[in-house]
Amino acid sequence: MALKLTLKPNEKMIIGGAVITNGNSKSNLIVENKVPILREKDILNEAEANTPGRRIYFAIQLMYIDETNVVAHHNSYWGLVKDFLSAAPSQIAVIDSMNEFILQRQYYKALKLCRELIEYEEELNKHV
Repeated sequence: MALKLTLKPNEKMIIGGAVITNGNSKSNLIVENKVPILREKDILNEAEANTPGRRIYFAIQLMYIDETNVVAHHNSYWGLVKDFLSAAPSQIAVIDSMNEFILQRQYYKALKLCRELIEYEEELNKHV
């Protein structure tokens, strides 16, 4: 089944590891095969990976779009998750679910779930 994407003017996305930038007008793309896709709102650049949860998100993002180096990204992920759990053991359920998605190579689902860790951190920071 094809995936239809509508891009806003100047919107960026990653398709299969390639960064795509739309032109000055709205456009539609139809992706007819299975390939990693991240819209601009889901992309985290390395400079923005400035908290433990965001670093985990970035590692998962790299697993998703950079299949060539997936082993290195997995190694990074497991170390980051271990450190996160040491600081926030209450997030074990979220981490366990993310781990399942990672082991099943369902990286996009893991990314979506990782947003809960980022929201958790943001909530903690509001009270500090």
